[in-house]
Amino acid sequence: MDFGKAFAYVFDDPDWLKKVGIAGLLMLIPIVGQFFVGGWALETTRRVIRRDEYPLADWSDFGGILVKGLQVFVIALVYALPIILVSACSGGLNVVLSEGGDDTMVTVATIVSLCLSCVVLLYGIFLALVVPAAMGNFAAKDQLGAAFRFGEVVGLVRAAPGPYILTFLGSLVVGFIASLGVILCVIGVVFTSAYAAVVNGHLQGQAYNAAIEAQGAQAGSAF
Repeated sequence: MDFGKAFAYVFDDPDWLKKVGIAGLLMLIPIVGQFFVGGWALETTRRVIRRDEYPLADWSDFGGILVKGLQVFVIALVYALPIILVSACSGGLNVVLSEGGDDTMVTVATIVSLCLSCVVLLYGIFLALVVPAAMGNFAAKDQLGAAFRFGEVVGLVRAAPGPYILTFLGSLVVGFIASLGVILCVIGVVFTSAYAAVVNGHLQGQAYNAAIEAQGAQAGSAF
């Protein structure tokens, strides 16, 4: 897996300035702009998986990209539902704690709240590894259901844990880079965020390819 390439490949594309510029402008549109960029990043993942020379997606199909972006949102939401529900329960317990009351009730609420916080942390780590695999499986097979084939998705992570850990670390690094857009009169954030999206898209594609290759090698060694 070429970690550095995910950050540099954008600038190899002859039309990178136009492509990133369009993405940045779309991100100025509340909510819908996020869907567009999510679909754009997923299309980039698909192109990385099929090893296109210039994987940075173009904007020739706005409708298709928007649909893909909505599907990306659905995938992320479904995987995040458990953490949303647990966080809501934890928030309810915090209300109980803030109101005081019976010492036993407060003690129990405190213990349960701490346990739920641990669950949220562990599931958050799980999400950081599994969601990129789900997105890669969706991009490769162009079927929304592929993102929810849990055995396949977890199998990808198990086959190549290193690349998926690198994908997670890369998302942290590029997230910091995206935040630097504030320096550019705030509006620069939309362009650095667009760049961050396709860096993540590239990492997802590379991790998927690494996992498929690892699975092939494992299958070959079994004979």
